[in-house]
Amino acid sequence: MEKTLVLIKPDGVKKGLGKKIVKYYQNAGLKMIKRKEIDPTPQLLKQHYFAHVAKPFYPDLEKFMLSSHIVVMIFEGSDAVAIARKVTGATDPAKAEKGTIRRDLGDLSLPDDDRIMMNLVHASATKEEAEREIKLWFG
Repeated sequence: MEKTLVLIKPDGVKKGLGKKIVKYYQNAGLKMIKRKEIDPTPQLLKQHYFAHVAKPFYPDLEKFMLSSHIVVMIFEGSDAVAIARKVTGATDPAKAEKGTIRRDLGDLSLPDDDRIMMNLVHASATKEEAEREIKLWFG
């Protein structure tokens, strides 16, 4: 079975959306096999978001991700990475399809830059990314 990583970001945690978010993935046929709550460190975030560290928005992203604990989960299922990405929706909740987590539960009133960062969840984009991120967050 394929595995993928999902993070519930600080905005999802603060809004108490954890159970609703998990239901979206479960209703799509994925099974949660591991879950933990963690206060991420700057070092861990730099490893997770390594492709963005040099970008001008990274300090704001890091500050946001350090603003609360996050929920880290592994979901399993046939084609888990693609299914989780579809259920998650586009990075910008305003551009995500209805029926996705980011569109249905996201805050569409935020300014563009904030909306793209404060979009409730992260889901691994590829099988390789999922393997790397699972190892990073769960060892």
